[in-house]
Amino acid sequence: MAKHGHDVTIVERKKFPREKTCGDGLTPRAVKELGDMGLSTQLERFHRYEGLRATAHGKELELQWPTHPIYPRYGYVVRRRELDMMVARNAQNAGAKLLEEHEAVAPIMEKGCVRGAMITNKENNTTVALHADYVVIADGANSRFGRSMGTSRERAWPYGTAIRTYWQSPRHQEPWIESALDVKDRNGKSMPGYGWIFPVGDGTINIGVGLLSTFKNFKDVNTSNLLDSYAHMVADRWEIDPTKPECKATSGKIPMGGSVGPKVGPTHIVIGDAAGSVNPFNGEGIDYAYETAHMAADVIHDALTSGDAMALKRYEQLVEDEYGQYFKVARLFARIIGRPALMRELSRVGIHSRTLMEWVLRIMANLLRPDELGPAEAAYKAAAAIVRLYPNA
Repeated sequence: MAKHGHDVTIVERKKFPREKTCGDGLTPRAVKELGDMGLSTQLERFHRYEGLRATAHGKELELQWPTHPIYPRYGYVVRRRELDMMVARNAQNAGAKLLEEHEAVAPIMEKGCVRGAMITNKENNTTVALHADYVVIADGANSRFGRSMGTSRERAWPYGTAIRTYWQSPRHQEPWIESALDVKDRNGKSMPGYGWIFPVGDGTINIGVGLLSTFKNFKDVNTSNLLDSYAHMVADRWEIDPTKPECKATSGKIPMGGSVGPKVGPTHIVIGDAAGSVNPFNGEGIDYAYETAHMAADVIHDALTSGDAMALKRYEQLVEDEYGQYFKVARLFARIIGRPALMRELSRVGIHSRTLMEWVLRIMANLLRPDELGPAEAAYKAAAAIVRLYPNA
């Protein structure tokens, strides 16, 4: 937006660098978006990885990112304290004004349209009005500002929770991120959810667990205990002391599958986690945040240059065209794997077939090829046909 010559102000509640609960993994889709921002060279100083190591039932498969005409075959692991600051500074360098330690506490309404926000300076606790023609709501999964504008989550749809922290490990430069499909407690009992290990390349690894709301007794699961069990489960292999994480674990709730709406109003757009733009297949949200932000910037640019606020309506269609059917398939998948016995059987079959897991990775990472119909594309097409029979999936 700033590169197009528009007057842009970013309101950031904390001061950079700041932490955010995340796996820190940048997939090929996220790498592509950061490249579009002009940040490819800056990314090269971080740890690059080549694909996913899937583990289950005592076996493992190393799967390189699939070939794709648009996205690269590699990703990066970047702590969010560094990634978010890099992206924010990039916007500043393009001409945007960044207000750190400021919070948008309430919308400014004029004739039913949001025309800016009341902004509190957290350092001196003063509040001023910041007026704007258009407002992008990007305040994350909790999205207090979004809720004040009437957004809400579709409660029948799946959501997730995740918890993570860091451990020192000599394997911090592994060329694979790792996903465990069979998390167990210290007694060897299967637990709901999945585990991840992302080597950060700075002497540490990011270890976390995610859990879907579709699992039975989801709300009764203590995620701190789940993380502790997983850390002990992988301790020997990753050479960590599971009792000595680098810092206290942090957790968060994740709305998924486009479950939050409405996503657009007469003068505002909701993006990223605030709009539930997270992939239910794998909990991935960074790339979808950047992609929805890119869409929002395009339509607001059109509205500003044409003088027609109706241009914003195109955002809804862009989001639907890009994610609508895919998120619907993913939401149905989330319901299926919420049955632990079925999840165990699926993972047991999958871990014995490289071919099967390669096309599962292509589907779950949303790296389907638009130019050819391979096994993964055919499987996805069949799943999409099935979910059309479920209007509320």
